[in-house]
Amino acid sequence: MNRRSLVIVTLALAVLAAPLAADAQQQAKVARIGVLGQPTASTYATRIEAFRQGLRELGYVEGQNIAIEYRWAEGRYERLPGLAAELVRLKVDVIVTHGTPGTRAAQQATTTIPIVMAQSGDAVRAGLIASLARPGGNITGSIIIAPEVNAKRLELLKEAVPRIRRVTAFLNPDTRQSDLVFKQMELTARALGIEVRPAWVRQRDDLGRTFSVLVRARSDGLVIEDDATLASLARPIADLAAKYRLPRATSLDHVETASLLSYGASFTDLWRRAAIFVDKILKGAKPADLPVEQPTKFELVVNLKTAKALGLTIQRSVLIRADRVIQ
Repeated sequence: MNRRSLVIVTLALAVLAAPLAADAQQQAKVARIGVLGQPTASTYATRIEAFRQGLRELGYVEGQNIAIEYRWAEGRYERLPGLAAELVRLKVDVIVTHGTPGTRAAQQATTTIPIVMAQSGDAVRAGLIASLARPGGNITGSIIIAPEVNAKRLELLKEAVPRIRRVTAFLNPDTRQSDLVFKQMELTARALGIEVRPAWVRQRDDLGRTFSVLVRARSDGLVIEDDATLASLARPIADLAAKYRLPRATSLDHVETASLLSYGASFTDLWRRAAIFVDKILKGAKPADLPVEQPTKFELVVNLKTAKALGLTIQRSVLIRADRVIQ
């Protein structure tokens, strides 16, 4: 083979090898996902497992083609901006958030890294996205319209226990949605002919004082707002509610703490859906073009064991609508 032929063959081989090298490089690339959570890791263990399962179903294997960086605020909202900044410095490919405060912190930390809301409040009203159909910017994912869901809990509690006349709503003053949640609950309470009062709780130390006040006010029951901090306080809230024999209507976060009833969106479904958003983005989709979704599946769990301990009989109209009844 002469010199000219050798050069031609070498160039041809290089051209043929280029796509293969590119494919190998693409296959070797490990996508990095940042997860920014408001509560503790243990509080959301079930949701995170649903997210990881969703990723596995889409062909992602941790340690091979994907890596996940977790940052947990442990119920301290003031930590969120710093944790979001850490994920940006790590140059993650996508940030998955929980809650409006977490999404806002991520948005303030970056306008270029895609952000997927695994679950958040009304992102349009909060100014995080332009619209559900065309979110714009770098944010997409799933939202829950919290005021309506929390008002439904109040309605269910009254229906389950008709004797209830005065209800205390546990709310976190550090979230922007709490005022909207309580206003909606007031409208529902008025229609039901009952009274609802707010109790502002941002840390465990607030609980003793709060329960003392609501007991003196002769509250008949509690409704717990969807909130990461309140979810992290589920056990002490449950213990004090049991002590004062107060029925609770809560989010599904509190199911394991013997709430009388729990109602809300299926959080595991939302986190599994987050994996689908992440997959689309890693494959080239832009968050601005991915419509924001709202949950279509809501669950009602009734705890008859708790009802018996409180000396209550749950109305049949509620029991027949329950997705799950704890005996």
